[in-house]
Amino acid sequence: MSVKTKLLKALILGAPASGKGTISSRIVKKYNIEHISSGDKLRDHIEKQTELGKEVKKYLNEGKLVPDDVIIKFMIAELKLSSDKPWLLDGFPRTVAQANALWKVQPVDVVLNLEVPFEVIIERVKNRWVHLPSGRVYNIGFNTPKVMGKDDVTGEDLIQRPDDKPEAVLKRLEIYKSVTQPVINFYQDKDILKNFEGRTSDEIWPKERARRGGERFKGL
Repeated sequence: MSVKTKLLKALILGAPASGKGTISSRIVKKYNIEHISSGDKLRDHIEKQTELGKEVKKYLNEGKLVPDDVIIKFMIAELKLSSDKPWLLDGFPRTVAQANALWKVQPVDVVLNLEVPFEVIIERVKNRWVHLPSGRVYNIGFNTPKVMGKDDVTGEDLIQRPDDKPEAVLKRLEIYKSVTQPVINFYQDKDILKNFEGRTSDEIWPKERARRGGERFKGL
């Protein structure tokens, strides 16, 4: 009789611009698991103008957070579609109410928490410039454009988003800390939280890989 292999259900936490997207993409590629991003899912609904998309857009246009009951119902339904696959969840849960709801339906096996100093994040975002039509992003000193202030492909102007200004970034980070710390505590109490400290994704990534041989990542 064959023993059914347990499918890993993992979650990644990290402040805005902490490198969560970079680390997630590396994990997904290396371990061949599905990346489930609540933000991507919601944007897809908004773009397709589904009923959920219209409701979410209404909250966003008013500068409000999507209520817990709306996002919980949506994400639980999305996760059920991938119940037969290992996955890495990104962007959900954001509150303890969401974490509790997820735990009752689908307990996660491990939570990766990226810890990047706020001053590093602010400096990183301050140097970020965007080509709006294509979405191409440049970082001065890391992915510097060939001609300062111009897109490499089209030669068009780059801009800095208003929410990438240092004072706006700091406000977002403070909100993240106040909202997410209880979620971090929730998973710490479950003894499944793994903290990864560093100033860059390349500094954090080897630490994650070094731990992959532990019991939480065995079989990936």
